[in-house]
Amino acid sequence: MTLSRTVFACVGIVLLPVAIAGIALPLLPGTPLLILAAFCFARASPRLEAWLVDHPRLGPPIRCWRESGAIPWSAKMAASGAMSISFVWMLVSSAPLAAKVVAGTIMLGAAFYIWSRPDA
Repeated sequence: MTLSRTVFACVGIVLLPVAIAGIALPLLPGTPLLILAAFCFARASPRLEAWLVDHPRLGPPIRCWRESGAIPWSAKMAASGAMSISFVWMLVSSAPLAAKVVAGTIMLGAAFYIWSRPDA
């Protein structure tokens, strides 16, 4: 196995449990991390990628993304809710105004992108 394949495999292996935790925890983006883990596995090992894409619970969001760029409605809601909570938390914090504006702009852009994707 080459160095790049080893690095992709290691990154995928680290991302997978975080993605699984993100499915259950509201502030962690589970679906994007799952898609990123599949991306890493695709570059590391066809066997790892096939296992993840064919997994009965984890595979459907990956297949939806690959086939049509679709994001499940529940994932859109979870992402939007997490960004909203994070932004409100930042507003009441002592973060500088510039940081609040930059973070809010990034979150708003991410929300527009997420909601522009078709529903899975």
